[in-house]
Amino acid sequence: MNLAYGLVAVPLALFYLYAGALKVSRGRDRLRPMMAWVDRVSLPAVRALGTVELLGAAGLVLPPLTGVATGLAPAAATGFVLLQVGAVAVHLTGGDRRIALNAGLLAAAGAAVGLAGGW
Repeated sequence: MNLAYGLVAVPLALFYLYAGALKVSRGRDRLRPMMAWVDRVSLPAVRALGTVELLGAAGLVLPPLTGVATGLAPAAATGFVLLQVGAVAVHLTGGDRRIALNAGLLAAAGAAVGLAGGW
């Protein structure tokens, strides 16, 4: 893993590990204070999203560290770009204009794609 990619991918992966673990393990009532949109999405969809985030976080970091299936890193980063585009849409259609975190995650995931050689 090169240094520039690691500086972007590791914090991004840690964020998605945390967010994914919350979505997989917590109920709707405990997620609501952090994620107001959970009332508009089924709980199985929230759980599936958390699982995707956990797998994507592993895909960002493990292939470059191990040298195995290194093409998964740009694919995972691209998946996070798409995930954040969808997240912005969910926030905006729900009347929530607080998308600064999503914009930052979108930018970081885009940078990770470029640094991983995906674009």
